[in-house]
Amino acid sequence: MEQKERIIFHIDVNSAFLSWESVYRLSQDPDALDLRTIPSAVGGDQKSRHGIILAKSTPAKKYGVTTGEPVAQALRKCPDLVLVPSRFEFYSQCSDALIHLLEEYTPDIEQFSIDEAFLDMTSTIHLFGDPMETARKIRERIREELHFTVNVGIASNKLLAKMASDFEKPDRCHTLWNSEIPRKMWPLPVRDLFFVGGSAQKRMESIGIHTIGDLAHCDPQILKAHLGEKYAAQIYRYANGIDDDPVAPPEVLNKGYGNRTTLSRDVDDYDTACQVLLSLCETIGIRLRKAHVQCNCICVELRDYNFRNLSHQLTLAYPTDSTTIIYENACKLLRDFWDLTPVRLIGVRTSHISTEDYCQLSLFQNQKNEKLERMDRAIDSIREKFGVDSIKRASFLKEDSIVDHAAGKSKHLNAYKK
Repeated sequence: MEQKERIIFHIDVNSAFLSWESVYRLSQDPDALDLRTIPSAVGGDQKSRHGIILAKSTPAKKYGVTTGEPVAQALRKCPDLVLVPSRFEFYSQCSDALIHLLEEYTPDIEQFSIDEAFLDMTSTIHLFGDPMETARKIRERIREELHFTVNVGIASNKLLAKMASDFEKPDRCHTLWNSEIPRKMWPLPVRDLFFVGGSAQKRMESIGIHTIGDLAHCDPQILKAHLGEKYAAQIYRYANGIDDDPVAPPEVLNKGYGNRTTLSRDVDDYDTACQVLLSLCETIGIRLRKAHVQCNCICVELRDYNFRNLSHQLTLAYPTDSTTIIYENACKLLRDFWDLTPVRLIGVRTSHISTEDYCQLSLFQNQKNEKLERMDRAIDSIREKFGVDSIKRASFLKEDSIVDHAAGKSKHLNAYKK
């Protein structure tokens, strides 16, 4: 039987944070000024002129205001820019409402970020009709029921659907079928291709590649010589519209113990981030020891100011349940992969859990580690008897600490949840 051509939708919220902020303000006061109609932006502090722009309105874009630039720079471009603080909890609610609506069309959904999602409509499109008409109905429902707008890209794979959703905005539907690639995609600047950054753009332009079409017709061997074998192969495929990635939800995490916290303010320095890690590791260590298990893998997770998720993990030389050992390795991970982009959520996750009553001795184990583990158990005993707050590390005695000494703690240890 001939395999059916895939039909993939990419849903992209137009100026997400700015749109959702407008929805919130209008829900509180129907007569409020719609931020989407004036030069406005979400993020930073107008009085101190600090921080960065998280989202901007279409009128602000006409002044050259860009997402991610410093507030002071944006205000120089547009002195009358209306700057409003972010409201992340409400934005998350809007994102959840969007996904809930999209689930009516297919079970095959992959949330790409807080304001983007892929839908595999291949097996359900027959229930709704023509793909373009279905996309139009979805777009109109979102506008009428959720009160914000989206672009919908329609194609045979995720890459092309995402490229299509970036065509003319806002509140539009676009197709990018394979037959349309030469006309719609190849004339675009090479920088517009997904996964092509500024550095790669400069290297390609130095060898005469200026458009996606130039890249698609370039000799792959020349690309490999200038960009490296793996990266060159990937963007060459993308330039030719080739992408076999399935639409799938995030992989189910291995069984483990973890904790994460949304911060009261964005963090962009190691000292503060490491203090948050220590707080998280306190509760994870307690839970591991209470369950009489040890972990052999540690993962640090970050969510930045634009709700992009990053993570990095390492495998330990031997299993442990020591708070200090978990914390020290979490800090090492953080320094290995974080570039100080402001983050609003930090998490630590442990996996490869060992439940054996004994573990194999390791050449890497030493007396110091055994003392740390005994100390942890002594502290657990005190907290069990007198409460979690009865003993805490000195670094959490400072008044300006951004988190509690045991993030997510309850009054009693047996109240901790997985």
